[in-house]
Amino acid sequence: MDTSKIGKSYPAFEYEVGREKIREYANAVGETNPVYTDREAAKAAGFRDVVAPPMFAVVYSAGAMGPAVLDPELAINFMMMLHGSQEFVWSEPVCAGDTITTTATVKDLREEDGRRFYVFESVSINQDGKETVRGTWTNIVRGG
Repeated sequence: MDTSKIGKSYPAFEYEVGREKIREYANAVGETNPVYTDREAAKAAGFRDVVAPPMFAVVYSAGAMGPAVLDPELAINFMMMLHGSQEFVWSEPVCAGDTITTTATVKDLREEDGRRFYVFESVSINQDGKETVRGTWTNIVRGG
């Protein structure tokens, strides 16, 4: 497996977080805490506005992760690909009105027992330069 692409970074993706998108996401995943849907409840809890549930990170990271996973230089065989794992370390909460910029980088490429592992790291920062989440995304391709 060609490991020369380890460290390759992709263009940053900017996502403007909307209150309705947060509400829609919270409703879709069954979140019932009012901080995700009600501005006054969020402010009473100390947030700037409606706060995004932690896994909303997938929504604002997708625009950066797409080009990484679809990179023809990596030649990922999607017919044999399995979702391996996602790991996140959250920092600054994401609220409605924030602008989140995410970058993606190839963190590791390796082959084990006839399987190829494609590991990416995403880093998301808000408009104030504060990191909101750091993600590790692992895809496994069966059969090498």
